[in-house]
Amino acid sequence: MSTKEKNYAKKKKAGKSYPAFTFVETLAVLAITAVLTAGCTVSVARLIASAKKTSARNQIEQYSAALQTYFLDCGRFPTTEQGLAALWEKPVLYPVPEDWNGPYLERRPAKDPWGTDFEYLSSESSIMPSEVPANLPYVLICYGADKEKGGNANGRDIVSWE
Repeated sequence: MSTKEKNYAKKKKAGKSYPAFTFVETLAVLAITAVLTAGCTVSVARLIASAKKTSARNQIEQYSAALQTYFLDCGRFPTTEQGLAALWEKPVLYPVPEDWNGPYLERRPAKDPWGTDFEYLSSESSIMPSEVPANLPYVLICYGADKEKGGNANGRDIVSWE
């Protein structure tokens, strides 16, 4: 038997204990860890929601810039029926633009961060929302997390005129 083992055996016989965590201390550490994890999860969820809103706003701005270039080439904005697809490939629906010089985007128009299509409405459309300021040639709408018109907080609509 080695010296180390002999010393351990002597201490054990003498009733000395070795430092260790008690069950209560372990539970306290687990509870604190759970509270911190829950707080971080809420913070991360807020950051993700904010990032999605910012992404939708940036996409609307990108489409607006492409629509302006389309207007400069074609002399008009796409109709509601032609939609944002007119920025990627030459429309075949009336009125077909003769001076189309696209594509005006680097890739096909994408869905919003919540997985739905952006809504494009031309001022020529009869379904223009009532809250749209007068004399806008078009509007772009992202319906947000609730994917429905209206809403508040994360479900609030993101629109091109605000």
